[in-house]
Amino acid sequence: MSPVVDDELWSAVGDPTRRRMLDLLLTDGGGTATTLSERLPVTRQAVAKHLGVLHRAGLVHVTPSGRERRYEVDAAQFARAVAQLAAVGAAWDARLQRVKRIAEAIQRGERG
Repeated sequence: MSPVVDDELWSAVGDPTRRRMLDLLLTDGGGTATTLSERLPVTRQAVAKHLGVLHRAGLVHVTPSGRERRYEVDAAQFARAVAQLAAVGAAWDARLQRVKRIAEAIQRGERG
């Protein structure tokens, strides 16, 4: 049985800029579009759009902070993403082991 994968979640983390943003938010304990744009090679507007994608996927939550919005990683949703990745990895490991056994049997001249 294949693990259940949340396509919206994986689409959100499929982008390298968004993954870097998650890294920065995790490292710094949160941030704003302005603080993130100072550390990334994209505009503040692009950062805001990426944060919107992460927010819709539930990976970050937002709190008003003066004139800006502060974003923090949602620990529960992030843990769910990590668990999904581990499940997908385990499923692929099992498939690759089956392929390896079949290839080894063919090499030995067996029929399977």
